[in-house]
Amino acid sequence: MSEIPPTETSAAKLARLKPLVLKGPALRARQRRIERLRLAVQVASLAVVAWIGFRFVQWVSGLQAGDLSAARPAGVEGFLPISSLITLRHWVESGELSRVHPAGLVILVLAIGTGVLLKKAFCSWICPVGFVSESLASVGRRLFRRKLRLPRGFDWPLRSLKYLLLAFFVWAIFVTMKAPEIAAFLNSPYNRVADVKMMLFFANISVLALKVLAVLVVLSVVVPYVWCRYLCPYGALLGFLSLASPLKITRTASSCIDCGLCARACPAGIGVDRAKRVRSDECTACLSCVAACPVPIALQVETLSPWRRAVRPAVFAAMVFGLFYGGIQVAKLSGYWATDITNEEYRRRIAEIDAPKYHHGRGEIQPYGPQD
Repeated sequence: MSEIPPTETSAAKLARLKPLVLKGPALRARQRRIERLRLAVQVASLAVVAWIGFRFVQWVSGLQAGDLSAARPAGVEGFLPISSLITLRHWVESGELSRVHPAGLVILVLAIGTGVLLKKAFCSWICPVGFVSESLASVGRRLFRRKLRLPRGFDWPLRSLKYLLLAFFVWAIFVTMKAPEIAAFLNSPYNRVADVKMMLFFANISVLALKVLAVLVVLSVVVPYVWCRYLCPYGALLGFLSLASPLKITRTASSCIDCGLCARACPAGIGVDRAKRVRSDECTACLSCVAACPVPIALQVETLSPWRRAVRPAVFAAMVFGLFYGGIQVAKLSGYWATDITNEEYRRRIAEIDAPKYHHGRGEIQPYGPQD
């Protein structure tokens, strides 16, 4: 639809668009359809993570009891982001795919892929931390009966924190670490059981760590999305990459009735009602603005010009789900998903996991071999 002619008044525009405006039950039904699409993907992803975590705990307990028959549930490496980033550097530089925690690299590459192609959809559709953060923000809205938001003078400086954290990790891994140190870390005793170390950290969590988690939970209720918006370095990475995404929320001014509902619905506080295309690095493609728009053709996910093709919410949901979980299936079929560390090696290392060589900062970059 073409832009509004300069001579068209606001009243004439509203009269022209009146047959297209959804109201009452029709608008709420559309909102529910779009919201349930994302909720279904979020719940499915959370269920997968919970199931992998449960099976991993069972597997470790079995090894400790001497049972070597169970298969290790791959996918837990998704919670080893630093190891995955180091594996990515090793792959880019050497062309070799490390088999220590391969699923971590797969998950990282797929998350990056969603950022490049589908905005920060990984954050709002797949990431379990994003889902928990969103749930806590919902609790805050119910408690305070309004959507809380930091003043712009605080919000902008705090948003830079996640980019500073990202810059630190990029500098530490891609600048200061030498190629031999990268290879040594990947095969170090610490990294080979980093997944078990992570599990034991939460199983025997310290009082200090509990206090930090409690503070983050409370802050997430009072200040919505405090982790995702201000502290998550991977959110910063995906936000930066999302600037190149060919799919973006697009507003057609000639069909917009200037109600402002899209901007009020946006959890990131983006001025969607003033944008032609939402290019912000904070946009997670959650489609909350699209669901709130009473004129379906006014606000849509669209491809870049000159094609300008609209992507329906159901199709977008299928793209997010298919890219991420389809990519995992490809990795499984290609044989690059499960680690090559045997159950026997895991059992032996778990039995001595309190030894100094398994302490982070001591044994991780020493030239240990797999049998050390």
